[in-house]
Amino acid sequence: MSEIDTFQKGYASRDFAVPAAAMFPAAERLVGVGFRCWLQGFQTSDIGCWELAWEEVSRAVGPQAAKPLMTELACWVRAVQDTAERRIEVFPAQSRRFCRDECLAISMVAACQHSTCPAFRACAVALLGCNDVDEAIEGAEGFARCLKEAGQMLSPGTVFMGASLVTPPARGRC
Repeated sequence: MSEIDTFQKGYASRDFAVPAAAMFPAAERLVGVGFRCWLQGFQTSDIGCWELAWEEVSRAVGPQAAKPLMTELACWVRAVQDTAERRIEVFPAQSRRFCRDECLAISMVAACQHSTCPAFRACAVALLGCNDVDEAIEGAEGFARCLKEAGQMLSPGTVFMGASLVTPPARGRC
Protein backbone atom coordinates (compact mmCIF):
# COMPACT_ATOMS: atom_id res chain seq x y z
CA MET A 1 0.00 0.00 0.00
CA SER A 2 1.39 3.41 -0.94
CA GLU A 3 1.57 6.42 1.37
CA ILE A 4 -1.27 8.03 -0.54
CA ASP A 5 -3.46 4.92 -0.33
CA THR A 6 -3.17 5.10 3.46
CA PHE A 7 -5.40 8.17 3.53
CA GLN A 8 -9.04 8.60 2.68
CA LYS A 9 -10.30 11.96 1.51
CA GLY A 10 -12.60 13.89 3.79
CA TYR A 11 -11.56 12.34 7.10
CA ALA A 12 -10.19 14.26 10.06
CA SER A 13 -6.44 14.31 10.47
CA ARG A 14 -6.46 12.03 13.51
CA ASP A 15 -8.62 9.35 11.88
CA PHE A 16 -5.79 7.97 9.74
CA ALA A 17 -2.06 8.02 10.21
CA VAL A 18 1.12 7.07 8.39
CA PRO A 19 3.80 5.17 10.33
CA ALA A 20 6.64 7.69 10.35
CA ALA A 21 9.60 5.38 10.81
CA ALA A 22 8.46 2.81 8.29
CA MET A 23 7.34 5.01 5.42
CA PHE A 24 9.40 8.18 5.47
CA PRO A 25 13.06 8.82 4.75
CA ALA A 26 15.08 10.73 7.36
CA ALA A 27 14.54 14.20 5.84
CA GLU A 28 10.76 13.77 5.77
CA ARG A 29 10.73 12.55 9.38
CA LEU A 30 12.84 15.54 10.36
CA VAL A 31 10.34 17.95 8.81
CA GLY A 32 7.34 16.16 10.33
CA VAL A 33 8.79 15.97 13.83
CA GLY A 34 10.10 19.53 13.65
CA PHE A 35 6.71 20.84 12.51
CA ARG A 36 4.89 18.85 15.20
CA CYS A 37 7.15 19.87 18.07
CA TRP A 38 7.39 23.52 17.09
CA LEU A 39 3.62 23.86 16.65
CA GLN A 40 2.99 22.13 19.98
CA GLY A 41 5.44 24.54 21.59
CA PHE A 42 3.44 27.48 20.25
CA GLN A 43 0.12 25.90 21.25
CA THR A 44 1.15 24.88 24.78
CA SER A 45 4.00 27.31 25.62
CA ASP A 46 5.97 24.24 26.72
CA ILE A 47 9.65 24.80 25.93
CA GLY A 48 10.17 21.03 26.16
CA CYS A 49 8.50 20.69 22.76
CA TRP A 50 11.06 23.01 21.20
CA GLU A 51 13.86 21.16 22.97
CA LEU A 52 12.69 17.92 21.35
CA ALA A 53 12.78 19.62 17.95
CA TRP A 54 16.30 20.90 18.65
CA GLU A 55 17.46 17.41 19.66
CA GLU A 56 16.09 15.85 16.46
CA VAL A 57 17.47 18.51 14.16
CA SER A 58 20.90 18.78 15.80
CA ARG A 59 21.23 14.98 15.83
CA ALA A 60 20.50 14.91 12.10
CA VAL A 61 22.69 17.80 10.91
CA GLY A 62 24.89 18.77 13.83
CA PRO A 63 24.50 21.75 16.18
CA GLN A 64 26.08 24.32 13.84
CA ALA A 65 23.79 23.56 10.89
CA ALA A 66 20.81 23.15 13.26
CA LYS A 67 20.80 26.81 14.31
CA PRO A 68 19.65 28.31 10.99
CA LEU A 69 17.31 25.36 10.45
CA MET A 70 15.58 26.03 13.75
CA THR A 71 15.20 29.71 12.89
CA GLU A 72 13.60 28.87 9.54
CA LEU A 73 11.43 26.16 11.12
CA ALA A 74 10.15 28.63 13.71
CA CYS A 75 9.36 31.25 11.05
CA TRP A 76 7.49 28.73 8.90
CA VAL A 77 5.46 27.22 11.74
CA ARG A 78 4.62 30.69 13.11
CA ALA A 79 3.37 31.71 9.66
CA VAL A 80 1.24 28.56 9.45
CA GLN A 81 -0.20 29.13 12.91
CA ASP A 82 -0.87 32.83 12.35
CA THR A 83 -2.56 32.46 8.96
CA ALA A 84 -4.51 29.22 9.46
CA GLU A 85 -8.26 29.58 9.60
CA ARG A 86 -8.64 26.26 11.38
CA ARG A 87 -6.86 24.41 14.16
CA ILE A 88 -3.84 22.54 12.82
CA GLU A 89 -3.80 19.00 14.19
CA VAL A 90 -0.61 17.20 15.21
CA PHE A 91 0.04 13.95 17.02
CA PRO A 92 1.78 13.92 20.42
CA ALA A 93 5.52 14.60 20.29
CA GLN A 94 6.57 10.99 20.87
CA SER A 95 4.14 9.47 18.36
CA ARG A 96 5.70 7.27 15.69
CA ARG A 97 2.99 8.20 13.19
CA PHE A 98 2.08 11.34 11.24
CA CYS A 99 -1.47 12.64 10.86
CA ARG A 100 -3.02 14.34 7.82
CA ASP A 101 -1.90 17.87 8.71
CA GLU A 102 1.65 16.75 9.43
CA CYS A 103 1.75 14.95 6.07
CA LEU A 104 0.46 18.08 4.32
CA ALA A 105 3.23 20.09 5.99
CA ILE A 106 5.87 17.57 4.89
CA SER A 107 4.51 17.60 1.32
CA MET A 108 4.48 21.39 1.32
CA VAL A 109 8.21 21.54 2.16
CA ALA A 110 9.01 18.81 -0.38
CA ALA A 111 7.09 20.73 -3.04
CA CYS A 112 9.09 23.86 -2.20
CA GLN A 113 12.38 21.97 -2.52
CA HIS A 114 11.36 20.61 -5.91
CA SER A 115 9.74 23.84 -7.18
CA THR A 116 6.32 22.34 -7.83
CA CYS A 117 4.21 25.46 -7.36
CA PRO A 118 0.73 24.02 -7.86
CA ALA A 119 1.49 21.28 -5.33
CA PHE A 120 2.79 23.53 -2.59
CA ARG A 121 -0.10 25.96 -3.04
CA ALA A 122 -2.61 23.09 -2.88
CA CYS A 123 -0.97 21.66 0.25
CA ALA A 124 -0.86 25.10 1.86
CA VAL A 125 -4.54 25.80 1.14
CA ALA A 126 -5.54 22.39 2.52
CA LEU A 127 -3.37 22.81 5.61
CA LEU A 128 -4.42 26.37 6.41
CA GLY A 129 -8.06 26.11 5.40
CA CYS A 130 -7.87 29.39 3.48
CA ASN A 131 -6.49 30.97 0.32
CA ASP A 132 -4.22 33.45 2.13
CA VAL A 133 -1.13 31.22 1.98
CA ASP A 134 1.67 33.50 0.78
CA GLU A 135 3.27 34.02 4.20
CA ALA A 136 3.21 30.29 4.97
CA ILE A 137 4.65 29.47 1.54
CA GLU A 138 7.42 32.02 2.03
CA GLY A 139 8.24 30.39 5.38
CA ALA A 140 8.18 26.89 3.86
CA GLU A 141 10.47 28.03 1.04
CA GLY A 142 13.00 29.43 3.51
CA PHE A 143 12.90 26.24 5.57
CA ALA A 144 13.15 24.05 2.44
CA ARG A 145 16.16 26.01 1.19
CA CYS A 146 17.88 25.75 4.58
CA LEU A 147 17.20 22.00 4.71
CA LYS A 148 18.76 21.61 1.27
CA GLU A 149 21.85 23.56 2.36
CA ALA A 150 22.14 21.18 5.34
CA GLY A 151 22.03 18.17 3.02
CA GLN A 152 18.45 17.23 3.87
CA MET A 153 16.63 16.65 0.57
CA LEU A 154 13.07 15.41 0.64
CA SER A 155 12.02 12.89 -1.98
CA PRO A 156 10.22 14.19 -5.09
CA GLY A 157 7.64 11.46 -4.41
CA THR A 158 6.75 13.11 -1.11
CA VAL A 159 5.33 16.03 -3.08
CA PHE A 160 2.59 13.78 -4.41
CA MET A 161 1.71 12.33 -1.02
CA GLY A 162 -0.22 15.53 -0.35
CA ALA A 163 -2.35 15.08 -3.49
CA SER A 164 -4.88 12.84 -1.75
CA LEU A 165 -4.94 15.05 1.32
CA VAL A 166 -6.01 18.35 -0.20
CA THR A 167 -9.69 17.94 0.53
CA PRO A 168 -10.64 19.55 3.82
CA PRO A 169 -11.32 17.33 6.83
CA ALA A 170 -14.93 16.41 7.54
CA ARG A 171 -16.66 19.11 9.56
CA GLY A 172 -16.99 18.56 13.27
CA ARG A 173 -14.43 15.77 13.40
CA CYS A 174 -11.22 17.69 14.19
